[in-house]
Amino acid sequence: MPRKVDHQERRTQIADALMRVAAEQGLEAVSLRHVAAEAGVSAGMVQHYFRTKDEMMRFALEAVHVRSEARVNAAIAALGPDPAPRPLLRTLLTALLPLDDESRAIGRVALAFLAYTAVRPSGDPSLNEGTAQMAGFITALLPAPDPARAAGLLALMEGLGLYLLGGQYTAEQALSALDAHLDLLFS
Repeated sequence: MPRKVDHQERRTQIADALMRVAAEQGLEAVSLRHVAAEAGVSAGMVQHYFRTKDEMMRFALEAVHVRSEARVNAAIAALGPDPAPRPLLRTLLTALLPLDDESRAIGRVALAFLAYTAVRPSGDPSLNEGTAQMAGFITALLPAPDPARAAGLLALMEGLGLYLLGGQYTAEQALSALDAHLDLLFS
């Protein structure tokens, strides 16, 4: 009797392999052949699930988003019911920073995907939607709701993430900078 294949699980297995290749070697190393080898499947199987490299990349980008969202939701849930705005905002931004091995791997892949989508004429509209939602949520948490300050806070978080990934900042330095900025906003 033929084995029943979970197609979503197989697509996720391939996306996981893509993310490992991208995290370890950069997106330039991502090819159907490399991803297939990393996933332990044939290149034909990868092509069965993803007709093009762009299709495979979009699926993997969504997987990065889902994992980041799960990480943020777990961190926020640990605050308990009805957290105050400042700790909620700090927890949200801290959960997105690449402060441990898992989040650094996700951060490297996310950064590579951002660069990848930046040079695509159509881009990825879901990135714009996600950024707008995040900015709106942050704006609502600020003592004086201001979209420009929310944008600045997002830019600070992204910049700290880059410095963490590049090794210019330690986790302690990044968190200290984030806390100093939050102190300014919430004083």
